[in-house]
Order: sequence, then C-alpha cells, then structure tokens
Amino acid sequence: MNTYKIGSENIDLILIKNILDSNEKIELSKSQANIVNESREFLEKKINSSNEPIYGVNTGFGSLHNIKIDSKQLNKLQENLIISHACGVGEVISNKVVKTMLLLKIISLSKGYSGVHINTINRLILFYNEDIFPIIYSYGSLGASGDLVPLAHLSLPLIGKGKVEYKGKVFESSVILNKFNLKPVKLLSKEGLALLNGTQFMCAYATFLLLESYKVSYLADIISSISLDAFDCRYEPFDKIFNTIRNHHGQSIVSKRINDFSKGSKIKENKKANLQDPYSFRCIPQVHGATLDTIIYASKVITNEINSVTDNPIISVKDDKIISGGNFHGQPLAYILDFLKISIAELGNISERRIYNLISGKRGLPAFLTQDSGLNSGFMIPQYTAASIVSINKQFATPASIDSITSSNGQEDHVSMGANSAIQLNKIVENVKYILGIEIFTAAQALEFRKPLKSSRTIEKLLSDYRKHVRFIKKDEVMHDHIISSLNFIDKLNIDDKLIV
Repeated sequence: MNTYKIGSENIDLILIKNILDSNEKIELSKSQANIVNESREFLEKKINSSNEPIYGVNTGFGSLHNIKIDSKQLNKLQENLIISHACGVGEVISNKVVKTMLLLKIISLSKGYSGVHINTINRLILFYNEDIFPIIYSYGSLGASGDLVPLAHLSLPLIGKGKVEYKGKVFESSVILNKFNLKPVKLLSKEGLALLNGTQFMCAYATFLLLESYKVSYLADIISSISLDAFDCRYEPFDKIFNTIRNHHGQSIVSKRINDFSKGSKIKENKKANLQDPYSFRCIPQVHGATLDTIIYASKVITNEINSVTDNPIISVKDDKIISGGNFHGQPLAYILDFLKISIAELGNISERRIYNLISGKRGLPAFLTQDSGLNSGFMIPQYTAASIVSINKQFATPASIDSITSSNGQEDHVSMGANSAIQLNKIVENVKYILGIEIFTAAQALEFRKPLKSSRTIEKLLSDYRKHVRFIKKDEVMHDHIISSLNFIDKLNIDDKLIV
C-alpha cells in the first residue's frame, strides 16, 4: 500500500478525497519532521530561559489566563485541559468525519507552529493508519477557541482515556493501547492546548460535506433531466447561448450537463404542446447553477482552512516569537457552512416542486401517476414526505453564524457557532438525498407513461440500472421501501473527480 508523506506543500480537496477514499497510509516527510522538532526545541528553550508567562504554556486557560502555573505542574496542566474539556453530548459523529479530523489535525500540527513533540503527532498518525476512531459527540463546540470539546474527545485516547471504535466495536482506549503495546502519551507543555485549539471539527465536516455537496449537485442535475422528459418539457432554456450571456459559471456548467444528459432523447425532439414550463424545470440552470457556484466558492475557503494554522499561541522559530491571538475563531467556516446550508437546501426545494408537478395530472400524465386513482393513492404521499423534508431543511438552513453567546466568564465573548452550522449542513445534505431519491422514484414512474417514446441513451441506461432495484408501481405498495431503495441507488453512484471544480 502506498504511503502519503505529509510535507510543506498545500493539500487540495482532490488529494484529501483520494487519501481518504484509497485508505492510504500517511507519515511525515523527513523535512517536515525536522520542522516539528525545531519548533519543540525552540519552545522548550523559551520555557527554560524565562520566567515570563506564556499563555497556555505556563498559565491557565480562557478567563484563567492570568494564573501562573508552577513549572512542576505543566504536564498535569495539559492533561487536565483534555479531561476537563471532554464534555460532548449528542449523537456520535461518523467515522468518516473522525478520520478526516485526524488527518486535518495531523496536517496542522506538522506545520511546526504548535510546538508539539513529534511523538504526539506520530500517535495521531498511528490512530489514522490503523483506523482507531475516537468517540466524538456532535454537541459542545461554540466554534471559537477552536472546537474545544470535540477535539478533547479526539485527544482523550492519546492519554489512555475515553473510548474508541476499532473494527466496528467500541472499546475503552486503554484496551486498544494495550493491543498495540502502547503506553499513554505523557503530554508536555502546550501539547494539550495545541490538540484542542483548532477548527478541525468544523473543517472536517466542511471537507466531507463539500465533497458530498458536489455529488448532490451532480445528482440533482441528472435526476432533473429525467423529470424534464417525464414532464415533456422544452429545451430552449438550456441553449448554450442563453446560458452564457448571463455570465455565471455554474449556470453554464449545469445547462451543458443537462444537454449532455438529454442528447438523443426522442421525447426531447418531440413537438411540444406547451410554450413554457414551470420555473422548477425552466430555471434549473439558474437555481442549480447558483448552488454550484456556492460550492465552488466554498471550496476555496475550505481549502485555505485545511492548509492554515489555527492553533494558539503559535510558535515562529524563524521570527523568534510566540504569539497569542485568535486564529482558532471559526467565523470563516461558519459563514461558508451557512452559505452551503442555504444553497444545498434549495436543491431540495426545487426538486420537491418538480415532484409536485409530476403527480399533478398534467401533460398527459395520470393523477398521482397511477391508472386507477381513487382506489389507489399512487404517488400522492411521497410528495408529502418530500414537502415535510423541505420544510425542516428551511429550519436547519437558518444561519447559525448570526448567533453568539458569551462563555469563559466573558473572556470568550464572541463565538462563531460554526460547529452547529456543520451539524445542520450534515442534516440538510442527508435530507436532500432523500428528496432526490423521491424525485427519481417519481420521475422514473412518470417516464413510463411516455412510452413508446424514449429518453436519451444516458437516461435510459441510468433507469435500466435503477429498475433492478425499484420496479414500476402498478398498485399501492409500502412506498417507504422503494424510497429507501431509491436513496441507496443514488448514494452508490460515483461521480468523476473532474466534477470537483
């Protein structure tokens, strides 16, 4: 198996995705290990040569920053920090996000501005390489001073406390350390603070959900293409000229995708009885495109964050400085996560409108897409489910970043709430997949009534694969099962890395 060596070069989203998807092992390059060692040596010299207080190194934390700690207690100070901050509650976050957190924390600490000992980074690397996942909870971070609570839970197993998941089972971390013949890490000065300060909870969620957002964007485009033919829509709104004169990149990409998906469709070529279509069909390039533009913009912000140092204080060997500031504040991520929440939720909103039109009994389609309506409710109630999900997404999409609450006895008097944005975005992405699952379920049913006319080769192939999992509905059935099968079908579709702009 290949090993990726973490060096000083910036890491982009595609590389992060490939490292995670391939389950590639990681290690520090020799040059980066030297940088880490130099940073630690510099910090120790500063501590030993001066009695001056250095925040978080020989002082308390937060509002306790003015309390000087005896040099004999510095190690205990760091351990106490980890233990006291591990008070998360709520759902356990997924292993995919935890693994991304480990990777991003390793990248950040390896830049040499944190003053940690290389042994601490190597223990994180071992956890990453061996798929040892600390148990981390959803709630607890205010998104400023770093993601203190979730990062405390990430760090607990390093010192032999807390729980981890290993090979699908949950263990006390001490059990897994024994399995690997490891002793708990003895944290040195500042190491606890370096582990806790940072935006790796928000940023890991943002990275994972951004990649999911690209997939959802693509799914919305191809599924809406099925709906366009199912509703016998016109294709002039997707003309290249029309979609380039507005000068929005996402709109041009989406309209080209729709044209590519529909190429060769006999339904597309058939004469239309309607002069115009509802906005949920006609304005797909404008709405889906605006979402894609948001995703592309978010990519830049999140890539910047992946390659940033969000520790505090930071140690600059080159400048002979130890600087305390606020790089851990999550505002850049909070804004972009909220922006993604709104834009991804809208993909679900417009999808539900297409579902509604498809079951409305218009354009030669039977009401609720069943030939025996009345006795059968057909596709009436899946639209209810989609509408319910759209509504709850609107509630989740309310910006979390407009909120703040004072903590640490007033010292931390403005916080980003970016961690809450991340959790809400996770829900929205999951929910939009449900809505798109209902749309493909509905559109595939509606397209059957256009026979003998066929759609494009791309769409017919997709639906041929889909029909292996979800059949045409002739009479009322338990629709839940088909919706879940539809969700599983679209969730397993792979998208090309080239679609990640």
